[in-house]
Amino acid sequence: MSTPKKDIEKVEVRVKWDPSAYGEPANDLDIIAATYETAAPYGAPAYLVHFDSRSPDGTITLNRDSRTGQGFGFDEVMTIELGRLSDAYSRVVVGVAIQQRDGRKTFGQIEQTAVQIREGYTDLSEDDFSGVHAATAAVVAEFTRDTTGAWGFHAAVRGFDGDPDSFATVMGNRVG
Repeated sequence: MSTPKKDIEKVEVRVKWDPSAYGEPANDLDIIAATYETAAPYGAPAYLVHFDSRSPDGTITLNRDSRTGQGFGFDEVMTIELGRLSDAYSRVVVGVAIQQRDGRKTFGQIEQTAVQIREGYTDLSEDDFSGVHAATAAVVAEFTRDTTGAWGFHAAVRGFDGDPDSFATVMGNRVG
């Protein structure tokens, strides 16, 4: 399901995956949010939010962080309060990256992956990463503020090849 939607106030990005097989290196997926200034909506992000961090103003928070995928339901959850984000920012790009500590691992090598983006009880987007099975990271959403101040949502599952650090530097580049 994918729906273009306008005037979004608060969203939750949720990711889940199965743990690795016994004796194998842990499967560790991370949600990364990149925030871009209104004056420079492409290029280097103003700031990133990922594991062990939150936005300076508290509008983007990683509520749950898993390094293994163990547990029930969604393993990693990030809340983005777009309605509270300063007017200095007009674009937020969200991605998911696989940690590459123990060799290259792709979405196709991790069982039962899923990402869900919700506003309240409404699912804005769901994906299982099968379309980017050979990638090590993927953009999963883009939120943009229009001239009236309303936030819009664009589902965008685009694969990348690289570690989380290199992905964070290019995830917000223009498509095309």
